[in-house]
Amino acid sequence: MAEPIILAIPKGRILTETLPLLAAVGIVPEPAFSDGESRALRFATNRADIGLIRVRAFDVATFVAHGAAQIGIVGSDVLDEFDYSELYAPVDLNIGHCRLSVAEPAAMAAQDDPREWSHVRVATKYPNLTARHFARRGVQAECVKLNGAMEIAPVLGLADRIVDLVSSGQTLKQNGLVEVEIIHQVSARLIVNRAAFKTRADTVVPLVDAFRHAVGGRAAA
Repeated sequence: MAEPIILAIPKGRILTETLPLLAAVGIVPEPAFSDGESRALRFATNRADIGLIRVRAFDVATFVAHGAAQIGIVGSDVLDEFDYSELYAPVDLNIGHCRLSVAEPAAMAAQDDPREWSHVRVATKYPNLTARHFARRGVQAECVKLNGAMEIAPVLGLADRIVDLVSSGQTLKQNGLVEVEIIHQVSARLIVNRAAFKTRADTVVPLVDAFRHAVGGRAAA
């Protein structure tokens, strides 16, 4: 019997929204998968031919791009940041909705006009995406790479502004920041390793079709 197809799922906000989708395509993880206290990373499912791994969102794309996992779920923000040629993203799953935005301290925003920016210093975990965005606007962007705690960067003088995911905006508000520009809207995508799409087609293709059917046939943009 062939090795199981590995489906990579991100930890955090998308995971809870993923569970109904998995059920809709007939995949039932072992109970520990949805246990936030579990330190396990790999999980069995009700299907002997499909296993799950639960990793950080940025790592989902890496595992799938390099073929360690054959299929995964990840935000479009991650795909835009890394632009892996090895990945095929056939389905917009219509979950994990948020936006990637530029934010700055409220006091600065009160007298600031983004249309007048010529140079910005920005803290973000999306340096490539951020630099491309500002380059299209003719703005020189100096990006400071952080993996978390973005909101504290302006307070401590590391950067005047941040680029980060925003959902409700409460975290920004609690740290005295406000959105001043939306870069783009984000949603979760089903991603597939391009080689696996051909070599493991007997399992991967029906699985992609099942996810597409589960979200009403909506194709990824």
